[in-house]
Formats: sequence, C-alpha cells, structure tokens
Amino acid sequence: MGLLDAILGRSKPVRPDLDQLFAVPSAALTLQAAAGFTPTGLGSVCFAGVEGGGFARLQEDVRELLDADTERGGIPVEFSRDAYGYTWLLARHPADDSAALVNDLHAVNTLLQDGGFGPQLLCSLIGFRDAEGAESRSLALVYLYKRGTFYPFAPVPGDAEKRDNQLELQVRGVLGDDLRVEKDLSRWFPVWGAPGL
Repeated sequence: MGLLDAILGRSKPVRPDLDQLFAVPSAALTLQAAAGFTPTGLGSVCFAGVEGGGFARLQEDVRELLDADTERGGIPVEFSRDAYGYTWLLARHPADDSAALVNDLHAVNTLLQDGGFGPQLLCSLIGFRDAEGAESRSLALVYLYKRGTFYPFAPVPGDAEKRDNQLELQVRGVLGDDLRVEKDLSRWFPVWGAPGL
C-alpha cells in the first residue's frame, strides 16, 4: 500500500487465511457451553460457478477427494445451485466430529484457491442447533473467504427470511476470543436456504 492509498483512505484487502477454519472445533465447544448450540455435522462451501473444462475438472477432483471414504460408510458430498446461480457443496459428518467437517471444508477451499479459482469463493458455513423438536433454532458460523472473518447467521424458526439479530450479537460476544469475527455488521449477509443450515 502506497502513501497515496493511505492519504485517500484506501485499504489493502485482507488476504484469505483458510487456517482460520481450524479454530471452529474449539469455538464449537465454547458455543455449546455458553449458548447451548451443538454442531449438526453439516457444512457447506459457496462459490460462483465458472464455465469451462478446467473448473469442471476441479469440481470433479473435489468430489473424488471428499467421496473417497464412501465405501467405508462416508456420506457423499452434494452439489446444488441456488436461485442466484451460486454453487453450493454440502458435506456431512457425524455431529460430534466437527474437526473432520472443517478438514473437508478447508480442503475444498484450498483446492479452489490453488486451482486459481479463489476469487470465485464466497463463503463456507458450519451448521449448529440448540435443541431438538419444534423449538429448535438453527445457527450458522459463516466464514467470509475474501475477508478472512466469521459471522453468525441465525434465521428465526418457521419465519420466512427473518433473522434473530439478538442471538447473532450474543454469539458474536461469546466467540470473540475464539474466532476472528467480522466487525462490519453490514457484511453479515443472510444466507437464506443455504445447504447445511
């Protein structure tokens, strides 16, 4: 960053730090102890699709890597496309194995980044619930690839596209020492209907 950038108030973009994802398993313990939310075993990666053979091959490489354990009882990954045209990869693991889920999400992000498709990566999310049954609430920890930060996303149960802002702010306070939480609340984008939520 040069002197002119500093004078004009321009900042250098934060370099993605995918290793931040490895802080999620310990943050999950904090979240369970402080707020009663436990991992669901579901996580996803969202990226903008790119046309072309190189990206299609990379997507197949991701599928092969993550589906390598299906013969031993592992659950295959699922690809889907949302209403905005973004591609989502959904990974499933036992709820008590958030470390394996994070490893898979990290591997997907790394493969895309190393394959030259880092700019297409949007976010990764890890799902949580606070109870079983009709009163259960969903929560996602969303990792913003381009910012290198996390934020909580909590949809109101049974309500179409309404957020539980109080819960999101509570989770921010609980996890402030465990994760690099996004300070700019305008970047806490809703991820309605995201696979894994």
